[in-house]
Amino acid sequence: MKIIKLAALAFLLPVLCWAQAPNFSLTGKIGTLGAPAMAYIDYMDNGVSHEDSVALVNGNFKFTGHISGNAYARMALDHSGGGKGKAVYTGDVIYFYFGKEQVTITSKDSLENAVFAGSKVYQEYDGYNKAIGGTIMALTKAVNIDFNSGTPEQQKDTAYRKAVDLRFRKNIQNRTDKQFQFAKEHPTSYFALVALSEAAGSKVDVAKVEPLFNALNKAYRETDMGKELAQRIAASGITAVGNIAPLFTQNNVVGKPVSLASLKGKVVLVEFWASWCGPCRAENPNLVKQYQTYKDKGFEIISVSLDNVKERWLEAIEKDGLDWIHVSDLKGWNNEVGRLYGVRAVPASFLVDAKGKIIGNGLRGEPLNKKLAEIFN
Repeated sequence: MKIIKLAALAFLLPVLCWAQAPNFSLTGKIGTLGAPAMAYIDYMDNGVSHEDSVALVNGNFKFTGHISGNAYARMALDHSGGGKGKAVYTGDVIYFYFGKEQVTITSKDSLENAVFAGSKVYQEYDGYNKAIGGTIMALTKAVNIDFNSGTPEQQKDTAYRKAVDLRFRKNIQNRTDKQFQFAKEHPTSYFALVALSEAAGSKVDVAKVEPLFNALNKAYRETDMGKELAQRIAASGITAVGNIAPLFTQNNVVGKPVSLASLKGKVVLVEFWASWCGPCRAENPNLVKQYQTYKDKGFEIISVSLDNVKERWLEAIEKDGLDWIHVSDLKGWNNEVGRLYGVRAVPASFLVDAKGKIIGNGLRGEPLNKKLAEIFN
């Protein structure tokens, strides 16, 4: 029997290796850049994140790998040895989709000015962006140019700043409207799903979104992005104020499972955050104060982290002095509880009463403090 199992395993090994053989390549040529220049890539494939890096030699670099479908990527080029962080947040960075293709990326000087070839998926992505009015990054760049076109005196003027902000918000809304239209008119396009997923946002208008989602190609609905949007559509109903909070169980910092059901009888703040989230960390001192004020009166916090690196998660808990319940599956944005609750941005929170009913969502700062004072005083 052991021999048979070993033989079967030996037979399967080549098949498994073949199944994971590289099915895409991204070959770049950016001028004549060399050491210490580095290229970095992060890409999401069916809900799983991947990252890689490579040194440039005479402007050349190449990434290869295996993906199950279309992937969304962020590529950053570090020209001078400042590292990935500097390249991503202050340097030469692009965002794009690609498929199981042999893609070439070329430019005389930068990724920002690069031309793509060999990718039908990228061509479709480019066409989609033109149809909806550009990427968020492009609109953000445009509003910065708009603001900087004013004189120093104008830039200090409240009315001027409000006018610039109003134009930006109008452009964002126009883009969202066009995304819904794109999803309606191109149900067989993968980018109809991309458009609908982004346009739907965190607070899904079910009556508007669900029919468009159901009209999409079935194969796209069954991708990780499709399943996540389906969960968000469902969550928009079940996490509304007045409904019973969805129950969940997730491991705490020492790997012990903790359930929301075990906290019944207490007023619970189900809080979604991450160590890398600035606004989350800025709210933590207030949460610490509220927890110390009301914990002996029946208040509890269960923080669900969207981190994917345990050390950073634990370090943030200790540094911010967060002495309450913490759970995470360390799957980042694919956290199972986050998906159950339809969380698309952090911070996010749901206040649950002693009977398990949601009595508030998105409460932070003074609105949260006022609500807690009403409950406990």
